[in-house]
Amino acid sequence: MPNLTSRLRIRVAVGGAVALLFASMCAAVGSGSAHAFPFTGSLGGSGTCTTTAAQTQGWGSPDHSDDFTSAASLDNWHRYEGAGHAGNGRRTPDAVTVSDGALVISADLAGNSGGVTPRWGGRLHGRWEICARSTVASTAWTPNALLWPDAEDWPAGGEVNFMEIPYPLRDSVDYNLHWGNSDNLERHTRSVDATAWHNWAVEWTPTHIAVFLDGVEWARSSDVNRLPPRAMHLALQLDNYGGVTFPTGSLYVDRVAEYPL
Repeated sequence: MPNLTSRLRIRVAVGGAVALLFASMCAAVGSGSAHAFPFTGSLGGSGTCTTTAAQTQGWGSPDHSDDFTSAASLDNWHRYEGAGHAGNGRRTPDAVTVSDGALVISADLAGNSGGVTPRWGGRLHGRWEICARSTVASTAWTPNALLWPDAEDWPAGGEVNFMEIPYPLRDSVDYNLHWGNSDNLERHTRSVDATAWHNWAVEWTPTHIAVFLDGVEWARSSDVNRLPPRAMHLALQLDNYGGVTFPTGSLYVDRVAEYPL
């Protein structure tokens, strides 16, 4: 058994390692890139995501799109104001800005963050894609790109999370399909460096939902009984799932586009 001096040395060493890891995470968040996954490329601007689902799948021209080239882009979006996810913190318009060619949704230590939906509304079936990246953060903060029912009748109206990242290091992503009055869940998960720019996309047809990463399909739901029953619209959120809010985080979105079937 280690003597007192040895135990103290072990505690100091472990404590120092934990402090170093925590400081690295904080530095990564502050610089806008993950310590383990260095960010490359510009903050925003046209062409950040060079391979898209629209290109590889031949979706044609979008009905709606936004490249966030100026602060005027905020006029295209409803910014949330109200209670946060499950009552954690608040969603405030101040958390949503446009900077350097990207939409930025940020969190703060008080537990507040934000979200947006497009003013052009929703549709029954379609295709959506975003170019986005997320910063490392505490377990409280989850970046989320989803389809939400126009009728606001969740859970019966369904929910399609085609980019949900509850992982602090942003090293994996979930696709979650919520369906039915009991909020049943179908989940798919894959590894990815989500601190780098990626094209995230979803296709919703009468027969399936397919999810794409950088133009490549990685998950599909084909049980028509699980598909949303009514019109849906895009939502972009940085959700507070509760717990320690430090380090805070941000979701950056360089481009949004919506396509018909």
